[in-house]
Amino acid sequence: MFTGLVTDVGTIRRAEHRNGLTRFEVESGYPLAEIAMGASVMHSGVCLTVVDMGPAERGAWFAVEAVPETLSKTVLGGWSEGSRVNLEKSLRLGDELGGHFVFGHVDGVGEIVSVEPEGQSFRVTIRPPAAIARYFATKGSAAIDGVSLTVAAALADGDFQVAIIPHTWEVTTLSTLKAGGKVNLEIDMLARYVARMIGADAPEGKNQP
Repeated sequence: MFTGLVTDVGTIRRAEHRNGLTRFEVESGYPLAEIAMGASVMHSGVCLTVVDMGPAERGAWFAVEAVPETLSKTVLGGWSEGSRVNLEKSLRLGDELGGHFVFGHVDGVGEIVSVEPEGQSFRVTIRPPAAIARYFATKGSAAIDGVSLTVAAALADGDFQVAIIPHTWEVTTLSTLKAGGKVNLEIDMLARYVARMIGADAPEGKNQP
């Protein structure tokens, strides 16, 4: 469980494909003492498990592994040495919930339609996959590459917009967004359950009315 509040931006220092897995080594500013084997860390919206670690110049490096399914359904398949990654360690009981409940389970990959300055802030228009477009509601929450954001507007064509303040722009990878780029999307879990409760997400089958 996460909050969508990025606590560090890591750098991929190595990406290695082996035995059907891709192993990423991530250099971070986290102290080595704060990293544990088997810990869950969110990487730009994807929850991955720490399988190795060690000291690094900036703090600590740690390794995580991703299966082909994860690589094909997220932006992780495009990561290489030097890629920058939003990081957040898992939520602990008693921590402040400053964002919203984020699970690290990507629902789809969105496309950046436009990035427009609005004074000192930025308005970003995102095109989600059609299957999940209905989940983005004005004033609702969404995780964009692991960053908890409020939906500023849900547009009639299925696109949605978020407004990003300067601080968030500067301390996450969102400052690199450009039209045509791809981002991991996670819809608000509350929206998912409401859709199921009202039947909008009911599975098809012979037992359905």
